[in-house]
Amino acid sequence: MMELLAYALAILIGVSLGLIGSGGSILTIPILVYFLGIDPLTATAYSLFIVGASALVGGVRKAVEGMVDYKTVVYFGIPSIFMVLATRTFIMPSIPAVLFPDTLCALSKETFVMVLFSLVMLLASFSMIRNRPQEDFVQHDKFNYTSVFLKGIVLGLVTGMVGAGGGFLIIPTLVVSARMEMKRAIGTSLFIVAFNSLIGFLGYWEIDDHPINWPLLLLFSLLSILGIFVGARIAKEIDGKKLKVGFGWFVLCMGIYIFVREIVL
Repeated sequence: MMELLAYALAILIGVSLGLIGSGGSILTIPILVYFLGIDPLTATAYSLFIVGASALVGGVRKAVEGMVDYKTVVYFGIPSIFMVLATRTFIMPSIPAVLFPDTLCALSKETFVMVLFSLVMLLASFSMIRNRPQEDFVQHDKFNYTSVFLKGIVLGLVTGMVGAGGGFLIIPTLVVSARMEMKRAIGTSLFIVAFNSLIGFLGYWEIDDHPINWPLLLLFSLLSILGIFVGARIAKEIDGKKLKVGFGWFVLCMGIYIFVREIVL
């Protein structure tokens, strides 16, 4: 029953990406961990593949509509991709199995990842709930290369650590630093999320030590891709701003739930 519900919820991952260009990993990791019983470290890697594949399909759709800025994909994507690989290759393996041992704050590596992910969810929810209009974002007369580059590095760190594509970080950055209108920012974000996530998955996974459950991964991804088309269709009928705020409140509740579950329960 839980498995069937998880696959049904997989469609919501794509719906989120199709509607607002972000939120995919925010749903993916809790579904994999709490509904399918996958350990958090494996779930972050699976999340990279699922969100990456879904975002790539959504990005291609936006590219056909002329809603992708390829220059920004390069300037934002290259530093974030390198950071994803560095994080997955060097930072994650160096984290000990137990953090703060012999103290009241002792955390397993798996719990640490979920707590960190819950904090990322809270950050994402505030960004969505605040929902500032585009004119409030625009502060620069020109494309701010330095800002885009540095934020690409931050995005790569977040993606590598918790398996989050980071659309909630990318879109405000594109609107602020690249002076991009919202629809074009969403399309560009999908491409950046796709490349970051898929390269992060390929660069991290050690197939010999961790066999991949391909049937689960591919079915989950296909359902998420289906959700992309559902989300794009709904976006034509529903006010995207109101939907984004509503989704933000949902993410806030989920973030609090995960934090309490991992720390208190």
